[in-house]
Amino acid sequence: MIAGTRRIKTKRVYESAECGDGKRVLVDRLWPRGLSRAGARIDLWLKEIAPSTELRRWFAHDPARWAEFKQRYREELDTKHDAVRQLLDEAATGLTLLYSARDDTRNNAAALQEYLERFSAHGKRVPSQSKAA
Repeated sequence: MIAGTRRIKTKRVYESAECGDGKRVLVDRLWPRGLSRAGARIDLWLKEIAPSTELRRWFAHDPARWAEFKQRYREELDTKHDAVRQLLDEAATGLTLLYSARDDTRNNAAALQEYLERFSAHGKRVPSQSKAA
């Protein structure tokens, strides 16, 4: 791995934890069905980074809405400075974004991974709070 790059993975929360996962962060607003908190192997539940309830309901995991969902979610993420910074800091040593959706490619964790990787790939900074105000 190149020095200074970040390791961000996504994984369905129901999959087993592995040594290479790094910090395991649940990025869903709702707790996953059928999963006990004791057996979850989740280091952090960061509800505030999840898409808004309105956006989540609008998307409804409709593949035809995926591109627009990602754009709307990026706009929401641009206002979540502290949570984004926290994830970027964790990514320096390894980070797995956990999600409960059945679709492995079109879910909020995949969109969030893409958003976070923009910062490491282009040396971008987290949007300043003054822009969002």
